[in-house]
Amino acid sequence: MLKVAVVGATGYTGEELTRILLNHPKVEITSLTAKLDEEKKYSEIFPRFLDRCNLVCKNLDVAEVCSKADLIFLALPHGVSMRYVRRFLSEGKRVIDLSADYRLKDKGLYEKWYKIKHVDEDNLKNSIYGLPELYKNKIKKASLIANPGCYSTAALLCCLPSVSRNHFGLSEIIIDAKSGLTGAGRKAHIDLHFSEINENVKAYKVASHQHTPEISQELSAISKQNMQPIFVPHIIPINRGILTTVYLQYKEKISQEYMQDLYKDFYKDSPFVKVLDKDKLPQIKDVVYTNYCHIGLKVDEEKGLVIVVGVIDNLLKGASGQAVENMNIMYGFKQDEGLV
Repeated sequence: MLKVAVVGATGYTGEELTRILLNHPKVEITSLTAKLDEEKKYSEIFPRFLDRCNLVCKNLDVAEVCSKADLIFLALPHGVSMRYVRRFLSEGKRVIDLSADYRLKDKGLYEKWYKIKHVDEDNLKNSIYGLPELYKNKIKKASLIANPGCYSTAALLCCLPSVSRNHFGLSEIIIDAKSGLTGAGRKAHIDLHFSEINENVKAYKVASHQHTPEISQELSAISKQNMQPIFVPHIIPINRGILTTVYLQYKEKISQEYMQDLYKDFYKDSPFVKVLDKDKLPQIKDVVYTNYCHIGLKVDEEKGLVIVVGVIDNLLKGASGQAVENMNIMYGFKQDEGLV
């Protein structure tokens, strides 16, 4: 059994990660930690785990965690993970970080978008971006995985086939994304109050959301050219799920049949990405509480416009589920082990 620790076990992603790992047949959770006023059994914090998880959730002691686990999941806020990664790696542990601290390869870009000084540039250079559909072979050998952001996962999965085979002169990418409230994390903020969110939809961080450079970085890497898509996120009054609509403008005509074949071929070996048949578009309820991404396509052949609609659960394929998927790849388990 692989011994794992979850650091940051009381946030939405930490709680979901713990739930998945408890059901994983090849994993034993040996440590749960968080920032706590009082250390107590995990099942006292979350009664849903009564008689399923009797571990005491403790404040973080790096040496103690290292003595108990081989793989460390960090479900911590941005800016916090990088304080600990170096110490875990120096003890020979492998790390999957669910924050943004190791996603952007350019330290200056990270500091610009997250307004935090990066203190671990060496490991930033060596981290592997944990999108299995793109970097599976690198993930297998990695010591440090930077788990992708939720918006970034959905946007990239919608764009990658088009960007990877840009035969038709892709001139513009517009990404419109709508997310449930858990994407903001378990924190108190006036904008997240029930009375502010209920019966409301709003755009936020327009042209300034921190996932923008992450999306650009990966699209530029696969296309081998500078790609700067327009990204507009929205909050919608649901608990979980992301619906992303991507508008890909080509300079030439393009057919529905070609795009269907392109996307299905690109994801033929990706167990969690399902490309729907012609004229079918996905909806959030199709994937919520699963690690799947469903993608549908509509092509305006005369205008050269491809509209891609993708849906994921932001806490699973957009966070904790994808982290476990990365773990499975790293340790040679079936990629869908514990996730289906």
